[in-house]
Amino acid sequence: MFNYSGAPSLQTLPQAELQSKAQLPTNSKSQIVVPVVALSLYAVASGYTMSLIPLMLPHYGLDSSLASWLASVFYVGLLAGSLMVEPIVAKIGHRNAFIGCLVAFIASVAVLPMSGSAMIWLAARFLAGMIVAGIFVTVESWLLDGEASGRAKRVGLYMIALYGGNAIGQLGIGTIGVKGEAPFIAIFSMLALSILVLVFGRSQQPEAAHSESLSLRQIMKLSHAAIIGCIISGLTLGAIYGLMPLELRQRDLSNEYIGGLMALIILGGMAVQFIVPALSKIFGRTLLMALFCFVGGGAIAMTVLFDGSVVLALNLFILGMATFALYPIAISLGCEGLDGKYIVSATQIMLFSYSIGSVSGPVIADWFMQSQQGLMGYLFIFLLATSIYMLFASVKSHRQIMAGE
Repeated sequence: MFNYSGAPSLQTLPQAELQSKAQLPTNSKSQIVVPVVALSLYAVASGYTMSLIPLMLPHYGLDSSLASWLASVFYVGLLAGSLMVEPIVAKIGHRNAFIGCLVAFIASVAVLPMSGSAMIWLAARFLAGMIVAGIFVTVESWLLDGEASGRAKRVGLYMIALYGGNAIGQLGIGTIGVKGEAPFIAIFSMLALSILVLVFGRSQQPEAAHSESLSLRQIMKLSHAAIIGCIISGLTLGAIYGLMPLELRQRDLSNEYIGGLMALIILGGMAVQFIVPALSKIFGRTLLMALFCFVGGGAIAMTVLFDGSVVLALNLFILGMATFALYPIAISLGCEGLDGKYIVSATQIMLFSYSIGSVSGPVIADWFMQSQQGLMGYLFIFLLATSIYMLFASVKSHRQIMAGE
């Protein structure tokens, strides 16, 4: 079920081509099952890898202080990759692009145990960031292509697969460990399974030749609320992933409790994906982002006003729901009304916007960490400001629609 706008009408197509098109699967499940399953397997391997790398540094003679640089260079690679992936996907197609990215990701991980050089590790993580950008753009544009009415649901499944896989991957630290060859065997096995799903799974995908780049003029006409939503998503999630454990440690919490609270944040992000599609239809995407930012700001305020472990855990769960909801809503809004041939280009722009936020977020948040407000103050300010902006943007959009009527 793809948007073939701009293609010849069916009446002008040869009979053989008509029969070929008639044989294409029309069930929406045939479009999403293969990429979602493949993404889930990749996410398990990726989640394990992200947690494994800082813990395994001493085993390869590398200083633990390299961990922050490895994380930073990964996001810089993500930013760079978001600018380069569109023509590759358009040329070779979504399935081949996904497979190519997975093979390249295996190579970027395989080089790590072969060298004790910090520069090689940094180069490998930069390359991994670029590869992950390719995976994100490929899968997002694959799932966003098709009927606009089902986009929110498909993006929700994408986020659940991504976050769920990452959460499961964290279990590898305790069950498989961080030493020897076992971690790499497990990672490569999951990635190999992901490739097999793509190679042998039957799935409808957007036509490679159907993709076109947005012009600068068209980019400027994209929803500003969508772009800002992606930036804020990066600003908040980048800071949460990078600095929330330190924020919680300053509250004199044990490492086990910190790990549990971080898991609650991710679980909140997963839980919200089930309700975002329905809420988008009720409130509209711009207003919904305003509401989630307001709820997230309220959850932060509750952690400041009230003490207690239960209050902290509950409100961190709500904070996870609020912050993890922004990106899927924003990319759905950014692709709203677009011809299917521009979906790849639009998702690349949205990922680029998210990457800007994810690179900048930890740096800006670190300034707040030096003050009394801490990370919670940083998150509160950005979420509240975004809520106000989205509220005004929603009102403006509603007025424009009413004026058009």
